[in-house]
Amino acid sequence: MRLITDGLTPVPRMMLVDDLETDDGRFCELDRPLFLETGDRIGFDGRTLSVTLKSGETFSPTGEWGIRCRRGRRM
Repeated sequence: MRLITDGLTPVPRMMLVDDLETDDGRFCELDRPLFLETGDRIGFDGRTLSVTLKSGETFSPTGEWGIRCRRGRRM
């Protein structure tokens, strides 16, 4: 399932995730699995991942970032 990481869209259902991938091919293997509840929000600004719980608390999970693939440019 692709999760929207705009920081505004709530997670549609409870889930346990251990890695995240962005549309541009970046990925993060989290140090610890992350339990998300319905209504939590995930934000990614290109460098930092943040989670805002439905209670309003925000934190940044730690993990190892990398790139799986890059889209080629068209000339």
